[in-house]
Amino acid sequence: MYDAYAKGVSYASAFLILIGLWIAGFVAGSVLSIPIWVMMTGKGVMSMASELSNPENANAVRVIQAVSTAVTFFLPAVFTAYIINRRPGRFLGFTMRFNYRQLLLALAIMLAAAVTAAALATLNELIPIPQYAADYFKKLEDNYSAQVEAITNIRTFGDYAVAIVMIALLPALFEETFFRGGMQNLLTRSLNKPGLAIIITSLIFSAIHLSYYGFLARLCLGVVLGLIFFFSRSLWLTVAAHFFNNAIAVTQMYVLIRQGKPLKDAMNETYPVWWGIIGVIVLYALFIVFKKYSGFAVKQYTDPEDRAQEEQWLA
Repeated sequence: MYDAYAKGVSYASAFLILIGLWIAGFVAGSVLSIPIWVMMTGKGVMSMASELSNPENANAVRVIQAVSTAVTFFLPAVFTAYIINRRPGRFLGFTMRFNYRQLLLALAIMLAAAVTAAALATLNELIPIPQYAADYFKKLEDNYSAQVEAITNIRTFGDYAVAIVMIALLPALFEETFFRGGMQNLLTRSLNKPGLAIIITSLIFSAIHLSYYGFLARLCLGVVLGLIFFFSRSLWLTVAAHFFNNAIAVTQMYVLIRQGKPLKDAMNETYPVWWGIIGVIVLYALFIVFKKYSGFAVKQYTDPEDRAQEEQWLA
């Protein structure tokens, strides 16, 4: 269960360390957002909650989001890896043992996953819930949409470039480091059940976004990203895939804004449920090929000793 660079901390204990640092990071990120807000906007703390959706404060909200995401997700995973392993980057999956075929397949997989996720979003809306719950979740969605519109106040190509980095790239890097490199990795090693580890991680990944109507869609994306990481063992591929998914959304918003259309057309995109069936079939076929090429890459780029150790928990 341990690799040659482990420091003797059990993976179950490491998972608890990760969760503890995650909670501490969430608190620290919330605290750090206050001075950032005051310095960048010149406004008081009391106005922060009501002013977050004001497009005039877009830059401040973007920086707050980037800093809080880094402190909440990225740093806890990195610190945990340093605590339990002498090669933390390698442990998290920051290795270049993949090829361009895997990268192209990962991007194709994300396109199919996007269609499947949009169909699942339609299915999510069809699930009956009490009216009071529907009203509450709708309010949450409206607040989220307002904040997204504020931070995606993209009017020029320069704004678009900044949004690609702040909204698409950094969240992909930070979240994948925590959820796939940290949480899924540790659960896989401690439970020795990769499928269960992927499901648990994906459930948490979707739940932390606090979106009922987007829960199944994000669950789908979490499972897909988890499978990409499991088969390739390279976090860079999941970061690229996550970034690709985010970048498509940012680009859609940029195009809609340039055309003078409402952003909700992109944010609330849904497909008929039967499209999801087609999406699942395509995903299955793509993953068969992806698994094949990933197996070749792992054998090619991994030392025999390391590969034998990894096979103990990836079998």
